[in-house]
Amino acid sequence: MDKAKTVLWGAAVVLMFFLFWELAGALQWVNPLFIPPFSKIVKNTCSMLLHKTLMRDMAVSAGRAAAGTALAVVLGVPAGLVLGLPYRALRTVLGSLTGVLSQINPFILFHILILFLGIGEQTKITIIVWAALWPIVFNTASGIEDSDRILFKAGRAFGGGRITFFYKVVLPAAAPRIFSGIRIGAGYSLFMLIAAEMMGGKSGLGWQILNYQVSFQIENIFSVALVIALLGIFFDGVIAGIQKIFLRGVRA
Repeated sequence: MDKAKTVLWGAAVVLMFFLFWELAGALQWVNPLFIPPFSKIVKNTCSMLLHKTLMRDMAVSAGRAAAGTALAVVLGVPAGLVLGLPYRALRTVLGSLTGVLSQINPFILFHILILFLGIGEQTKITIIVWAALWPIVFNTASGIEDSDRILFKAGRAFGGGRITFFYKVVLPAAAPRIFSGIRIGAGYSLFMLIAAEMMGGKSGLGWQILNYQVSFQIENIFSVALVIALLGIFFDGVIAGIQKIFLRGVRA
């Protein structure tokens, strides 16, 4: 019941925000040339989606973000599991190294990568992986460290081998934190992708925003931004769905 109320209140706040946006533009509380009414943005977005250009660039950006996030998961979860192991010396060394590496600014790294890889797909994917990697690593490590040790002891008491113990006890206990890191990383990946596409490239939603900015097509900028927001919500929903399926599978 409390969850339903929270969802309803959240939906009400979002609707009030869009209603205020609509009124602000329609009643000219703000200059509609710079902030058009929300209904006009929605109409313009639907019109743009009917053209192949926006659909193509949306598919390109979604593919890049998905590939980068997937690679970050493949690299970040094992690294986080190792970082979360109860070996003090190993955790000290790896913790110091990851702490330094995670502070490297992706925007600076982007320009360095361009020198070696150019402005092609490899550079964009690498930047996405770098941005998404660290939330996954640190959340996975925290998930292992903060898990209930009594649960671990009980799991060992039932036997079944280390692999079974890891899959049936350790992963389910740490899964909420791991998937939290993946969801944060996915958000970072989309953010960095748009920035990378704006700085270099000839396709993608970030590239479209840059083009519309240069030609002062304000409505199109808002429409692409709306598509990016919807894409982020979609990715978050997919990851949340995968989390439920994973937990159901390991508990079966």
